[in-house]
Amino acid sequence: MANSDTSVLFVCLGNICRSPTAEAVFREKIKNSHFSVDIDSAGTMGHHAGVTPDERAKAVGEMRGYNFKGIKSRRVVFEDFERFEYILAMDKENLRHLLEMCPAEHQHKVSLFMHFADSDVEEVPDPYYGGKRGFEYVLDLIELACEGLLVKLAPRFEVR
Repeated sequence: MANSDTSVLFVCLGNICRSPTAEAVFREKIKNSHFSVDIDSAGTMGHHAGVTPDERAKAVGEMRGYNFKGIKSRRVVFEDFERFEYILAMDKENLRHLLEMCPAEHQHKVSLFMHFADSDVEEVPDPYYGGKRGFEYVLDLIELACEGLLVKLAPRFEVR
């Protein structure tokens, strides 16, 4: 977080669908703002390390103007708990895995991403085994939660 005002890590299981989509969406949403945010995504498992995002997630996201360039899958590492101020899990299972990995002094940074959304939905479901509609629904939820995260962060950046 050296040159940024805050930092956000989006986390799902394999870091090929939901969390890279959240990374791309949040990058776009802050692009023209005065926010300086370190943004990344990772997975709780490392099976897809080095792989670019799922083509279906990219296709749906790109249709809405999001750029996935440079995003590659990686696994959550110990240093992430020190580096990031917000560590946002897409679902309760990944939240549980993160809390198991996270040192006690950093657990306050870990939460469900959908807590930032004005919605009754608590989790971003994994669209991997579904069709295009599932990826569109996931993108809808991610956009909603990103807007809520921006609202949460905005007061911190208004007074400079």
